[in-house]
Amino acid sequence: MPVFVALLRGINLADRNRVSMDSLRAICESLGHTGVRTYIQSGNVVFRTKRKSAGEIALALQSALEKVAGIKSDVVLRTREQLQLAVEKNPFRSRNDIPGDRLLVTFFDREPTREAAAKVNAMNLPPEEFQLIGRELYVFFPNGVGRSKFPAASITKALNASGTARNWNTVLKLLEMTGEVEELGR
Repeated sequence: MPVFVALLRGINLADRNRVSMDSLRAICESLGHTGVRTYIQSGNVVFRTKRKSAGEIALALQSALEKVAGIKSDVVLRTREQLQLAVEKNPFRSRNDIPGDRLLVTFFDREPTREAAAKVNAMNLPPEEFQLIGRELYVFFPNGVGRSKFPAASITKALNASGTARNWNTVLKLLEMTGEVEELGR
């Protein structure tokens, strides 16, 4: 059975879209997913499933979240292999000067057009450094995310895709968890 990571957008931010991780696991299990594990309170779920269509899985989870918890959230999925590839393609991986909490990866629900990707990659927005590779946008925030004026919403709009960001530490932890969930299924 394939292992997926579901990345929920906008979960547990301040007083919006509140859902406990116990409830989120229960919702995933009610959809037939197994080995369900969550990581931190921001909507990261790892599971195995018999379903193979990422689109169907995402829509079913979005629908169940709305029905059971009253939450509207975009869901971006990656298989274990896709997440591994995103880690391998990190354009900053050879640099030792980038702490994991200052590198964010935005995972998009679809690959942008070549024209949109080229336009975004041609932007110069110092002090941030970034690169769009496939369905992932890697952004290094040298002064921290909280102090940045990086126009993430404008970039997302230009790419005409829905996305959700995770810091590098979280990405690596989720990849580790996919391996653990995969082992449970053997």
